[in-house]
Amino acid sequence: MNVERLNSYTHPLTSEQATKLRAVLEELGFEFSPKQYTLFFAQKNKLSVVVYEKGPKILVQGKGVEEFVQFELEPKIFGEAKLGYEEVHSPEMFEPHFGVDESGKGDFFGPLVIAGVYVDRGIARKLMDAPVQDSKRISSDARIRSLADVIRKNTQGLIEVVLIGPAKYNELYDKFGNLNKLLAWGHARVIENLLAKKPDCPRSLSDQFADARVIEESLLRHGRKIDIQQRPRAESDIAVAAASILAREAFINWLDREGKKLGIRLERGVSAGVKAAAEKLVEANGPEILYRVAKIHFRTAHAIAPAHFAEPPARQNWRK
Repeated sequence: MNVERLNSYTHPLTSEQATKLRAVLEELGFEFSPKQYTLFFAQKNKLSVVVYEKGPKILVQGKGVEEFVQFELEPKIFGEAKLGYEEVHSPEMFEPHFGVDESGKGDFFGPLVIAGVYVDRGIARKLMDAPVQDSKRISSDARIRSLADVIRKNTQGLIEVVLIGPAKYNELYDKFGNLNKLLAWGHARVIENLLAKKPDCPRSLSDQFADARVIEESLLRHGRKIDIQQRPRAESDIAVAAASILAREAFINWLDREGKKLGIRLERGVSAGVKAAAEKLVEANGPEILYRVAKIHFRTAHAIAPAHFAEPPARQNWRK
């Protein structure tokens, strides 16, 4: 990895490691300040160290990240060197495989986008040097688009993006009656299309979301065979991280483009701002507009137009 350009680093910690890290930071003269959802937040000069409650996990950002990781975090907390040794610690990440990820499944407005990226040793190293990382760690749309360009330039056309617009999404959701089945269908389409470009790829990897057999059965119906692997936090794999960026780019581009056509900002997620924007759209165009721009099985649709959209079942039933 080209560590000179590394300005952000994240890694899971144990509770014991987090406690030990706090003591190390105190010795180094870091200043602590309270921050929501964290075990602690510390800064020194232009370097910040955050340990989040969830995980827990560490996020190091700013100037001198690589020095801190190599000379403080790895020897004192992890007890081993990892930075720059990804091929030793995660050799499977550099072996030929597809990474698949999606964007938009938790957003009321917009499409569901599933993307896939093929990597081998050479492609993986180029993407890591970019540095490509999980899209959820990138808050800037400009950065998402910039990294998406890098991915396209370094993957020899071995990428695939399937965008399921809201109208088609609502039709498919009605057919499948289940988000995980719809996701599996989308993943299978992406893998099929990638196999047409790279038929000798031995495996695909994605985040854990459903029974892999659903994807395998869909592929087998079209004469395709590949080892389908799923695991939690798969976005730590460079191919999955790259797929997450391509999916996110297609999602935000759709929101921007359709929002301009409608003369309204299509907010992300399921916030109060999302509901307010949806109410304006329904007021101006009628409830039918939501079929074209939103996922109507979300509770938001029923809340805005209860006479037009049925109340969804309890979450545990429709998310199975």
